[in-house]
Amino acid sequence: MNQKIYEQLNLLTTESLNPRTADLDTFSVKEILEAMNREDREVISAVEKVIPDIEQTVTLVEEAFRKGGRLFYVGAGTSGRLGVSDAAECPPTFGTDPQMVQGIIAGGNGALVQAVEGAEDRENEGAEELRKRGLNSKDVVIGIAASRRTPYVMGALKYANSVNAATVLVTCNDVSLEGGVASVVIAPVVGPEVIAGSTRLKAGTATKLILNMITTASMVRLGKVWGNLMVDLKATSEKLKARFCRILTLTTGCSFQEAVELLSKADGELKTAIVMAMREVNDLQAREILRENKGKLRAVLGRRKPVIRE
Repeated sequence: MNQKIYEQLNLLTTESLNPRTADLDTFSVKEILEAMNREDREVISAVEKVIPDIEQTVTLVEEAFRKGGRLFYVGAGTSGRLGVSDAAECPPTFGTDPQMVQGIIAGGNGALVQAVEGAEDRENEGAEELRKRGLNSKDVVIGIAASRRTPYVMGALKYANSVNAATVLVTCNDVSLEGGVASVVIAPVVGPEVIAGSTRLKAGTATKLILNMITTASMVRLGKVWGNLMVDLKATSEKLKARFCRILTLTTGCSFQEAVELLSKADGELKTAIVMAMREVNDLQAREILRENKGKLRAVLGRRKPVIRE
C-alpha cells in the first residue's frame, strides 16, 4: 500500500464524501435517479467556467492540424475510453484520416471492454506508446486524468513536453501548473461524486463534454462543417449514404435520384458534390475549386447559406 497515493486521494474533490447522497443505499429507485440528475446539473456549470481553457486548447489543436500535426488523447479507465471514443468518431463525422486524432488507453485496446488492473500505474508505458507513434513537436497531447495524478498519463505528458509537443491536462479536480505538467490545464471542478470516487459519473460526463467541444470546434475551424452540417463526411455505410443524399436534397434542391448520381460522381465526397451542384461543374473542377479555397465551402459559396428546404 502506497501511503503517498492514500494522502493524494484525501485531497481530491472527486474522492470526497457527498453529503447529499450519504444515505444513498436507503433511497428508492426514483430517489436515486433524482439525486443523480441533481448532481449532473453541476456539470454544465463547471464546464462553462473553463471555456477559456478549452478555447486555448482548440487554438493549439487547430494550429497543429494546419501544420500537419496530430492530436493524441491519453488516459486510463473511463478517461481513456472517452478519449478513444472521441477519436474514433472523427473519421466518420468529419472525414479525417484515422491518424489525425488518436486515442491511447492504458492497457491497450483490451482495456476498452475490460479493466486491466494496474495499467494506470505504469508511468513509463504512457511515454513509450507516444514514442512508438513518432510523437513530435507538431503534435498535441491531451492527458485525461479525473484524479489529476494518473501515472500513465503523467508519464505521457512528461514525454510530450520533452519533444516540445503541445500539452494539455483535462482533470476534474482543482490543480495548478506546478511542475509544468502541461501548458494548458482544463479543470472543471464538478464536486463530490454521487458515489465517492466513481469518476465515471460527473467527472466522466464533464470530460465527454469537453472532448466533444475540442474536436468539434477544431473541425469547424478547419472548414469541415458548413452552417451546422457535417459536409466532410464520407458515405461509407448505408446510413451515411442516406445522410449524404438528404443533405444534398435539402441544401441544393436536387431530387433524391440526382443526389444518388452526385454521390457516385463525387466518389462519396459530400463537399465535392455540393460544389458540383451549386456551381454546375464536374468533379475535377469542384475539387480544384475546393483546393483553391482550402476546402472551405463558405469561401467557395460566399454568403450563400445552406438553406434547409424541409
